[in-house]
Amino acid sequence: MALVLTHITIASVTIFLHRHQAHRALDLHPLPSHFFRFWLWLTTGMVTKQWAAIHRKHHAKCETAEDPHSPQILGIKKVLWEGVELYRAACKDQSIMDKFGHGTPDDWIEHKLYTPHFGKGIFLMLAIDLLLFGPAGLSIWAVQMVWIPFWAAGVINGLGHWWGYRNFENEDASTNIFPWGIIVGGEELHNNHHTFGTSAKLSYKWYEFDIGWMYIRMLEICHLAKVRRVAPRLAQDSSRPQLDLEHLQAIIANRYAIAARYARELKQVYRKELEQVSLPEMDDLVRKMKIWLKQDAKDTPECDKAQLAAVLQHSETLHTIYTMRQELCRLWERSSLTREQLLHELQDWCLRAERSGIAALERFALSLRRTAVA
Repeated sequence: MALVLTHITIASVTIFLHRHQAHRALDLHPLPSHFFRFWLWLTTGMVTKQWAAIHRKHHAKCETAEDPHSPQILGIKKVLWEGVELYRAACKDQSIMDKFGHGTPDDWIEHKLYTPHFGKGIFLMLAIDLLLFGPAGLSIWAVQMVWIPFWAAGVINGLGHWWGYRNFENEDASTNIFPWGIIVGGEELHNNHHTFGTSAKLSYKWYEFDIGWMYIRMLEICHLAKVRRVAPRLAQDSSRPQLDLEHLQAIIANRYAIAARYARELKQVYRKELEQVSLPEMDDLVRKMKIWLKQDAKDTPECDKAQLAAVLQHSETLHTIYTMRQELCRLWERSSLTREQLLHELQDWCLRAERSGIAALERFALSLRRTAVA
């Protein structure tokens, strides 16, 4: 029963607070929306405006000194075990509420009950647990009280920026802790979320499962929710082989997926080149080369740059595929260029890639010409 009750709380956090309130990835019917608000008041005592504002600031200032809970800045021990204290400290910062707290509930019940009496709901929950389960209700209530502080404030905010695998080399240190997002409602797929922040669906690869998305789809089928955004998907449109502005838009919208595919499709090329130059720690270099090709150069750690430069000096092919990758990333960095100028840059890039003499790079350029948003 404790697991059932805590899972309802997790679902309320990920669906209502996170995907609906903080990111506006979906719209909720008033019935589930108010149920989630009421349940969170009973089981967590969190105020919607405070949670949404702190989370929005986390995205806006991720991995900087202004991030409310970055383990890269504060240390993993601090965020993992004292995440709830960091959250409470951020709640007291009115500037965060003023800047990032817009669009959250502003109705009568929020002003009269949920915000001014945010701590009273958990004691009502204690009374309900004791009434329903007797003395065992105290243990159930204790589990409910530590569930969100540990799993959300500690594990997701801590380990979710410290340990795990990364589908995308985005600008922050977010990771996917597990490919099956069940324990924390899908929030385990944290790297996917930071890459596509306004997506209502947190899973991306075929083997990943986001139970929160399953609940959202169930609500949508019952006309109790409407999904506004999901992560864009790449498709191949062979009917339009000539690059145009729609191709450019598809590439920019999917830039992290494009970078990941580039590293994946050129894997045999850089593996073969690294074997031929016979550098020490080859297995480690293969792993790092995959990351370097997925990253924009500005995101490569300083400690890796000297090693990367040494590797590129040993092979003209490696130098070519890395340079071409960095030229490709400039398509979405040059905000001062017009769309027509960016399209010309893309056309020139594809032409040079097709003439590079590197078969895998030629195939990638041809597939890029057919890129579309599914």
